[in-house]
Amino acid sequence: LLAAAGLRQGLRRSAHLTGAELAGYLVSISLWGICFTHASQSLSWLPNVLRLASSLYLAWLAVRLWLTANSIETSAASVVTARTLLSATVLNPKAILFAGSIFPPAAFASFTAWLEAMAIFTCLLIPIGLAWIAIGAAPRNGRLPFVRPALFQRCASLVVAAFSVSLMWALAR
Repeated sequence: LLAAAGLRQGLRRSAHLTGAELAGYLVSISLWGICFTHASQSLSWLPNVLRLASSLYLAWLAVRLWLTANSIETSAASVVTARTLLSATVLNPKAILFAGSIFPPAAFASFTAWLEAMAIFTCLLIPIGLAWIAIGAAPRNGRLPFVRPALFQRCASLVVAAFSVSLMWALAR
């Protein structure tokens, strides 16, 4: 959605969408993290099942990113609003991945630990979100004609696939 917004609306008019994405992730990661922290106390197998499900989801996402790389430019048919992005992010299964596999359980044990984890997440999310918007906007503004969103998305697909494999490897060990 961020790349599509960049293509349709440009970088400047889409930059605020990273705030909506951040808000959506903060809400959903926090809720899932609290649920998983409490549930894993009585269900000791839950963290491993979540990691397996997360790695399978990432593998599926990597394939989907690869296969849809050429459709970025056609997916920008309508304006992406903050409300649309917030809703999509709150409902995005990646929040389950973050809460169950990437964030340590300690991040949901106290407010201080949560605040620290979310501050680090924010410092990573904002520039990555802006990069997706900029990649989407690149062909629109003509300033970087050599930047092809499809190639960038395929590279992102490979990174996601590598992360999926690393999660599976960690589970197998």
